Amino acid sequence: MSKTMSSVRCVLCVGAVISLLGASCGSSDAGSDPNTMNPGPGPDPGPLPMSLPPVGNPDGKCAIPAEAQAEDTSRPTTVVGTGSAASCTSDAVVSAVAKGGIITFNCGPDPVTITLSQTAKIFNDKGPKIVLDGGGKVTLSGGGKVRILYQNTCDPAQKWTTSHCNDQDHPLLTVQNLTFIDGNAKGMDPGGGGAIFVRGGRLKVVNSRFFRNTVDETGPDVGGAAIRAFDQSMDLPLYVVHSTFGGDGGLGNVGSNGGGLSSIGVSYTVINSLFVENSAIGSGANPPKSGTPGGGSGGGIYCDGNLFTLSLCGVKMTGNTAKEGGGAIFFVSNNRTGSLIIKDSVLSGNPSMGFETAGYKGIFVLANGTPQISNSTLN
Repeated sequence: MSKTMSSVRCVLCVGAVISLLGASCGSSDAGSDPNTMNPGPGPDPGPLPMSLPPVGNPDGKCAIPAEAQAEDTSRPTTVVGTGSAASCTSDAVVSAVAKGGIITFNCGPDPVTITLSQTAKIFNDKGPKIVLDGGGKVTLSGGGKVRILYQNTCDPAQKWTTSHCNDQDHPLLTVQNLTFIDGNAKGMDPGGGGAIFVRGGRLKVVNSRFFRNTVDETGPDVGGAAIRAFDQSMDLPLYVVHSTFGGDGGLGNVGSNGGGLSSIGVSYTVINSLFVENSAIGSGANPPKSGTPGGGSGGGIYCDGNLFTLSLCGVKMTGNTAKEGGGAIFFVSNNRTGSLIIKDSVLSGNPSMGFETAGYKGIFVLANGTPQISNSTLN
């Protein structure tokens, strides 16, 4: 498939089966102003509960490839903070991310939440390796008002560094040992990615948690309340390792599609991770049914495009919901070249309110043959 966002529109899309079900592949056009903010963000979402879900799936035992491991941060380029919580400010985070390199935090002995007043943005001429490591004690919050982290190799405001911005090998962004909460990408262009939006280069997520992030509530192809991804270099996988998306007590990530993860043409490899009570709340599927705004697919994960793979190993998904299709997973390979692979995982109690594929509870899938499922539970 063409790698430009404007060309991922469905032209082949899904034939009679999806037309019948009211779902199809997505369209996503990069807007002219990625800094457009939601004109009316919601009220302050309030403090986190005292008890939070663990990082990752404690029952996940799958091996982690070398390139999916956490990055070495023993020699940081920038340390945010000077030893106190007060020194760890929004401006310090935004400045550190703009500089690139290896970023760690020194915010004192206790856990700290840093509420950003503006989105932290990657510049494409920094790095090429950029790492944010919270040491397991740092929470980055959008305060219910802003997207938290943004990388886009095709955004001239972040500097074009190649003539093929949609398929370049940098920046290599890793977020690890961090919690992302209350990111809000409603009304933003490009849309999706309440906590993290990434296009180009590569993204890796390790030992991190995502709570209460949001994107637009309706729309046929907007989503990824936690993470929205496009154009990973050389179509290599985006790794999500030992990480948590949502949880009990209203901690789920919510958007029109893909409460946890969303992508167009991007391969995800998700290992030893947890998805609990994330929601796709749009209405009318994709393309929208007559009289509806569209959306509502992929409560936990939404993947669309042509040749790509979604691979889960050691993953637990429970209590995720989709108003239309795929309470756990919505996977559509438009030309049937993509593969859905599920190993050593448990997908349980993920209702699809509209439709799902017979025999695959919580999943709607159109792929290269049937899903490859081994040593896993779907109910």
